[in-house]
Amino acid sequence: MILLIAASKSAAECAAAIQRSTGERVRVAPNFRRASVALRAAEFSSVILDQAFWDLDPAAGELLLQRAGTAIPVIVNLAISGRERVVRDVRAALYRREREQHLAMKAAATMLRNQLNSSVTGILLSSQLALATPSLPPALEAKLRAVYEAAEQMRSRLQR
Repeated sequence: MILLIAASKSAAECAAAIQRSTGERVRVAPNFRRASVALRAAEFSSVILDQAFWDLDPAAGELLLQRAGTAIPVIVNLAISGRERVVRDVRAALYRREREQHLAMKAAATMLRNQLNSSVTGILLSSQLALATPSLPPALEAKLRAVYEAAEQMRSRLQR
């Protein structure tokens, strides 16, 4: 869902054009108070802010964008920008957001994989050292071997 913060007469038409183009529902908030309520009530992929609001109260606009969470902010001037330009700006911002999320997830997965590889290596080394201990009781040796084999399986899965 997208939040459009604008009080101009063209806000409804702009919201409809954005919705048709992106396939996402667009909610219009005519002021900062209603926008703040909307941000507390739902998660948005983008927050579009009319430049006129920003110019009137930049501090309130900044606070609102801080409350936007993961929504990508797009500041537009509805007084001079045509609907097509606003739609292009929003689509570009949504694409950037999607790309950034994909890259962040990929980086997180890589970091997790590296951390798990390190832990698995520690398990493998410790279990190998324990298995090398002379005169291990057979039951303990079987359990250590099971731990070693499970760690080997984890390592092979992590390397895929």
